[in-house]
Amino acid sequence: QVQLVESGGGLVQAGGSLRLSCAASGGIFSCYPMGWYRQAPGKQRELVALIRSGGSTNYADSVKGRFTISRDNAKNTLYLQMNSLKPEDTAVYYCYQYSTWGQGTQVTISS
Repeated sequence: QVQLVESGGGLVQAGGSLRLSCAASGGIFSCYPMGWYRQAPGKQRELVALIRSGGSTNYADSVKGRFTISRDNAKNTLYLQMNSLKPEDTAVYYCYQYSTWGQGTQVTISS
C-alpha cells in the first residue's frame, strides 16, 4: 500500500521560511497528482498546492507567490517550500496522493 510520511514542520517567526517534505512509498509516485493540504483549528482542511504527474501546478490564492510545490521522482519525495510565512499559515500540513494521507506536520508561525 502507498505510504506518505511528512517532515519539516516547526515554529518559525513571521517572514521566515520552512521546507516540508513528503516521502512516498508504494511504487506509484510518478503516476498520480499529489497535493499539500492544511487544516487550522476550527477550520476545514483546504488544498494549498497541487502538482500533476507532468509537473504543472496550482496554488491557493492565499499562498501564491510565497509557496512552491515540487516533486523529485527519483527520490519519491514531494516538497513544499514556504517563504514569507504569515501567522495565518499556522496549521497542520498534510501530504495526499490517491486516497492516501500522510500523518501531518505542524507548522506554527509566530508574530
